[in-house]
Amino acid sequence: MQLFLDTASVNEIRTMWEVGILDGVTTNPTLVAKEGRRFEELLREICALGVPSVSAEVVATDTEGMLSEGRRLREIHPAIYVKVPMTPAGLRATRTLAKEGTRVNMTLVFSANQALLAAKVGAAYVSPFIGRLDDQGQDGMNLVRDIVTIYRNYRFPTRVLVASVRHPVHVLDAAKAGADIATMPFAVMEKLAQHPLTDLGLARFLKDWEKVPKG
Repeated sequence: MQLFLDTASVNEIRTMWEVGILDGVTTNPTLVAKEGRRFEELLREICALGVPSVSAEVVATDTEGMLSEGRRLREIHPAIYVKVPMTPAGLRATRTLAKEGTRVNMTLVFSANQALLAAKVGAAYVSPFIGRLDDQGQDGMNLVRDIVTIYRNYRFPTRVLVASVRHPVHVLDAAKAGADIATMPFAVMEKLAQHPLTDLGLARFLKDWEKVPKG
């Protein structure tokens, strides 16, 4: 499974890219606003790091507006995937953009039926928001399992990108469910490498090493 960072922070992206575990980046208007920088300038800097997949979201709500923004975003860098919301206008825009060769990440997906439609119009990624479903008393991971099953049944090439990830267990469950990608905040990705027994074991090894004769 590929691991993406859900951030617009160049420093966070650079840190994980240098570690060697990062496969891509997802951004959204909220994350970009936190950085206080011009959108296209920020995208160019992120892409310049070498990240092979960078999702950038349109903010128009009508089909023509989405097409205009999507076409402009895709020209910024070959790594750009255009994020389009799951709406009737978004479906129409995705169908056109996909036919033009633009890779679309269909976002704000909350049902398997929506994911089915996203695949039918040619989305490259579909992004189910599992944390937000959990917040509403639903099991977001059940949605991921349903989407994976449907896509396998019909051999859709659309990849399942699990979003709204809140903790490492979400990442583990997404991997077990067969999702292609999980995107997460920097703090969650950091926790994937952490375990208290690792820290205790290392401390013990180092303490014992001090007893080894030197010289």
